[in-house]
Amino acid sequence: MKNEEEPLPDSPRGNPSTRWSVADDVETTGSLSRLGRTAAAPSEQPSSSLFPEMMMEAIVDAANMQRAWDQVRGNRGAPGPDGITLTQFPEWLRPQWAAIRQQLLDGSYEPSPVRRKTIDKPDGGQRQLGIPNVLDRLIQQAIQQVLTPVFDPGFSDSSYGFRPHRSAHGAAKQVQRTIRRGRRFVVDMDLSKFFDRVQHDVLMSRVARKVRDKRLLKLIGRYLRAGVMVEGVLQSSPEGTPQGGPLSPLLANILLDDLDKELERRGPPFVRYADDFLIFTKSRRAAERGFNGVNRHLTTVLRLVVNLEKSRIVPADGVEFLGFVFRGVTGTIHVSEKNVQKCKRRIRELTGRSRGISMTQRLGELRRYLQGWAGYFALAKQMRLFENLDQWIRRRLRMCFWKRWRFVRTRVQNLLALGVPRRQAFRHAKSRHGPWHMAQTIASGVGMTNAWLQDQGLVSLKSLWVKRAPLRRTA
Repeated sequence: MKNEEEPLPDSPRGNPSTRWSVADDVETTGSLSRLGRTAAAPSEQPSSSLFPEMMMEAIVDAANMQRAWDQVRGNRGAPGPDGITLTQFPEWLRPQWAAIRQQLLDGSYEPSPVRRKTIDKPDGGQRQLGIPNVLDRLIQQAIQQVLTPVFDPGFSDSSYGFRPHRSAHGAAKQVQRTIRRGRRFVVDMDLSKFFDRVQHDVLMSRVARKVRDKRLLKLIGRYLRAGVMVEGVLQSSPEGTPQGGPLSPLLANILLDDLDKELERRGPPFVRYADDFLIFTKSRRAAERGFNGVNRHLTTVLRLVVNLEKSRIVPADGVEFLGFVFRGVTGTIHVSEKNVQKCKRRIRELTGRSRGISMTQRLGELRRYLQGWAGYFALAKQMRLFENLDQWIRRRLRMCFWKRWRFVRTRVQNLLALGVPRRQAFRHAKSRHGPWHMAQTIASGVGMTNAWLQDQGLVSLKSLWVKRAPLRRTA
């Protein structure tokens, strides 16, 4: 799952007040990395693999903390329960860093509860996020940076989620390659509320396989048990790892790597992205055996809950994964219909006639959304889909402009300025038809041309799809 946080109204990037450097505080707080010596230079950072029982020193190392702060600041994100924003954080932390650092080193640091944030899921359900305070996001990011090189090299090649140099696109291409090798059946298993139901003892036993620093193990355990603030009331967290913090994706991979190793032992090819995974077989009977074996491992060994209503055995032709659908024996990648409809719903929101914002702002929001959507779904070989969406979006925008030109006089003036013949401009300006109908008239087509809409700031999905042709060459 994505590390989702509420966006701040304004980006802190480039704001001088957020350019806190841990190294700047060395004079007042003392060395920020002490493995029995003075602070290490960036090129001489202590390696956690060389000092497995002193990982906490590597975590609070000045260079590691600075890198963590750059990442947290770049991710933006809303404040946690304490209300401290990214802009306010550097000034708040400077006088307290020495004490916090010492607490981390002596094992007495107590994380704060996270703030509950509920968002809607595409399938109609809800996802519970936990937004930590900025300080805890910083510490978790610093931990993640030290633990990733320890755990990641041992992870399965079939695991793609939240790993360096891996992505959802890589997972989708792996699914396609597996289908092309003749795997015709898929075990599609759904873990019920995975992040909410992780058992702490099961997870910590797997973390402890490679982490021998007891202070770090205790700190991770405290993060898991820190609790959640819901409308000002603290709720305990006896299970689960809250989505929203930088450490949760790595912890999920550590736990589910146990499943990966079991699947590698059994032999069938599989692809996993966080808690979403597919297992491929050549026959339905083999898929049924695989389903039963994996279900037992998940429930008895990892003590997770499998949603048997959503878990199923399906043909590889038409299987959905990460927003894509794979068609035919070649596994041609398409955008799932569910995500096409989700895209349309969002565009309807952005181009809604009742929104009281300027067209410049509307087009800016639309442009950012379309660039992000095309950046992800351009992996699909569906130029016609992108063309059709472009046509529909242009009509939506012409409708918006027509709605804003509320009066006949205003419509005539604007149509004439766009080069529409005078008689035609008057006829259409006086039309009783609604904005959606008028968005498809000759006057709109001649006046509000595709080029004119582009000049106003509209981006073309097809153009974005064409520019990302290299993305599809190996797919």
